[in-house]
Amino acid sequence: MVRFACVWSALAFAFNLAWEIAQVRLYTLRLVADRASIARALLHCTLGDVVIALGGFALAGIVLRRFDWPMARPVAGGAIAIAGAMAFTVWSEWYNVYRIGGWGYTPAMPTIYGIGLSPMLQWLFIPPAVVLAYRRFCGEKSR
Repeated sequence: MVRFACVWSALAFAFNLAWEIAQVRLYTLRLVADRASIARALLHCTLGDVVIALGGFALAGIVLRRFDWPMARPVAGGAIAIAGAMAFTVWSEWYNVYRIGGWGYTPAMPTIYGIGLSPMLQWLFIPPAVVLAYRRFCGEKSR
């Protein structure tokens, strides 16, 4: 199980770092912070994304009763991981933007009911990308 989670985490880190870099212009941090602070925030957010991704991985493993689900049940596991990550992200965005002011959106951020579209799309696209990368890089070795 640890090996599966480590592979999942490494792939999730790479995909989420790219996403965080691409979406940073949609958050107010970019307007008020220096480059070093932005870099630290990107790393912090990406590590948080890995935790969310691991939560989705674990949730799928528990529901499907197998932690090799990216190989054995990729569609079902991916759907579970997406649902879990999406639910957490909607809550987290609402809580951090509107409750505690942890971050804010620029006018460029499209929203749905006040929640940023970019972070929601992140969790719609990245888990399937991680599943595909996992299957490609691990093949039969992960069984």
